[in-house]
Amino acid sequence: MSKRDFYEVLGVVRSASEDEIKKAYRKKAKELHPDRNSDNPNAEDQFKEVNEAYDALKDADRKAAYDRFGHAAFEGGGPRPGQSGFNQQGDFASAFSDVFDDLFGDFMGGRGGRPGGGGGRRASRGSDLRYNMRISLEDAYEGAQKTINVPTAVQCETCEGTGAEGGAEPVTCPTCSGMGKVRAQQGFFTVERTCPTCSGLGQIIKNPCTNCGGTGRKEKDRSLSVNIPAGVETGTRIRLAGEGEAGLRGGPTGDLYIFIEVEPHPLFEREGADLFCHVPVSMASAALGGDIEVPTIDGGRSRVKIPAGAQSGKQMRLRGKGMPPLRGPGHGDMFIELAVETPVNLTSKQKELLKEFEGLAKDNNPNASSFFGKVKTFWDGMKG
Repeated sequence: MSKRDFYEVLGVVRSASEDEIKKAYRKKAKELHPDRNSDNPNAEDQFKEVNEAYDALKDADRKAAYDRFGHAAFEGGGPRPGQSGFNQQGDFASAFSDVFDDLFGDFMGGRGGRPGGGGGRRASRGSDLRYNMRISLEDAYEGAQKTINVPTAVQCETCEGTGAEGGAEPVTCPTCSGMGKVRAQQGFFTVERTCPTCSGLGQIIKNPCTNCGGTGRKEKDRSLSVNIPAGVETGTRIRLAGEGEAGLRGGPTGDLYIFIEVEPHPLFEREGADLFCHVPVSMASAALGGDIEVPTIDGGRSRVKIPAGAQSGKQMRLRGKGMPPLRGPGHGDMFIELAVETPVNLTSKQKELLKEFEGLAKDNNPNASSFFGKVKTFWDGMKG
């Protein structure tokens, strides 16, 4: 079977420039890559045909030979298209790297730097930092300004972050030619890995700064002021942009994340924007009713009326006395929950009075009467 015209394979005219041919090749290779056409049994052959066509037309000399002699230009003793292309370090390898990045860049962490056009990886971004901060419930209610000390890496003052003695510019890595990665042929594919010489930066420093060892940064404790907004909860994350670790060799600084933990309070329990306060009351106060004074989170006091005959677990609401939401107006509510206390360490006189009271109050305990009535019915049913 005769080969198709290479211009037809790439979909370009014979007068197409090198850039136009390269662009057409990248588009075709991306469309026909076998990994994207698993349902097409001819995808691999078509992909090889595109590679062969580009190998023949990729530069002016090879293109001129093809224009003059056709497919015969690469037959016989000359190099055959498709055989030499994967082993060269020229435009074909660069173009295939572009296709590889297009196909797998999202899975492999994006495109790496390439020499020329400002794409070289001269520096790397600094790491993000995490700081765990414990605050009181009062601080969460009012908001606060806190000062923290963060051990981090800051820009070297001697070389101004360049990593080079005297602030000299780094030079292109000779191993990877500034790409930050090297390639190795494994069968049909070219496998890339991080350059061992420059650690993926694409550049090296001939005369490293003696103060930072060529990294462009130094370890140092930093003092930072953090604004804690009102309404924060445990798990709230505050981002301080650019306050993380300095980048290598002048790279951008990472971010600092403050993770908030609100400490337990001795009086209040929090559920979202609402507060709960458990208030013990005496048996007599619960039975007779009356007023009690309770604290509020803002440091104030509120009077609450206890209804006569209140039971343990009875809740009363104070509207607007809870926590502010992190975003939005208003406040939550505060709930007073009663806990009726049984007296202890009674004197003889007190015991005598309670026994007398119990004899007089047999019909004043509706819950007890209802419960023991159900118990009697249950036992009678068991006997039947």
